[in-house]
Amino acid sequence: MSIDLNAIAAKATERGVFASVTLHGQDLECAALEAAAATYSLHARGDQVTVRLRTTDRWLSESIETDLMHFGDSIEDLVADELIELGGDGKVPKIRHFRNDAREFVFENDLPQADDRAALLFLLAYEAAFRQLGDMGGSDGDE
Repeated sequence: MSIDLNAIAAKATERGVFASVTLHGQDLECAALEAAAATYSLHARGDQVTVRLRTTDRWLSESIETDLMHFGDSIEDLVADELIELGGDGKVPKIRHFRNDAREFVFENDLPQADDRAALLFLLAYEAAFRQLGDMGGSDGDE
């Protein structure tokens, strides 16, 4: 079963939690509202869908890692809580964190089921969970 990225893009836009929502082939790109250097995305390859947060900003990535370490919550637990809030089942596979060949810092996981509802919920859950971490919510005025 493949997903309808156009339909997901429309629903993501309606939510108003992203600065922009654009479709590039098999990728749905959603710019973070308050962290200009961050992008959420869905990547569809047949029956496999991956949700991601990407940034080229090392300090942004480190601020997220620091909050996760300081507060002791796993990113999987935070995303699961947001999935449940959105009406999902809260099952989150292991989230990988790495630096890719494009020199971006990436948090990602493959969706356990590839349908439009699950893809939209994971995209929104990523946004809601990461917005609360590090500098993702925008500047705090301490600069």
